Amino acid sequence: MAVGILIVDDSGYMRNRLRAAFDDDGVTIVGEAENGADAVKLYKQHEHEIDVVLMDIVMRKANGVKATAAIKQIDANSTVLMVTSVGQKEKMKLAAKAGADGYVTKPFEDDEIRQAVNAVIA
Repeated sequence: MAVGILIVDDSGYMRNRLRAAFDDDGVTIVGEAENGADAVKLYKQHEHEIDVVLMDIVMRKANGVKATAAIKQIDANSTVLMVTSVGQKEKMKLAAKAGADGYVTKPFEDDEIRQAVNAVIA
């Protein structure tokens, strides 16, 4: 079964890093966004293709917390994993209240991010 992922991060390096972590896993990268506003638009367009959203917290134009809340309003059954820096614990609490299904801290190992995705889709 192919898994559809939407990658959301304002860092091009991090989007590339996340994409590379799933190169050989039967995963389809449905789209990439560099801010929360674009993530919500992409989610609306590809809702039925996306199984997991990998969402950064700190971004311009709608941060990850706001984008997570908006995606959860579109689809309460959506799955959003926050991918964020270690120093964002307070913002992670806000993300959890917005409906985030889990998180992975940066920097991460490829196995760690793949296991986190597998855990939320299992």
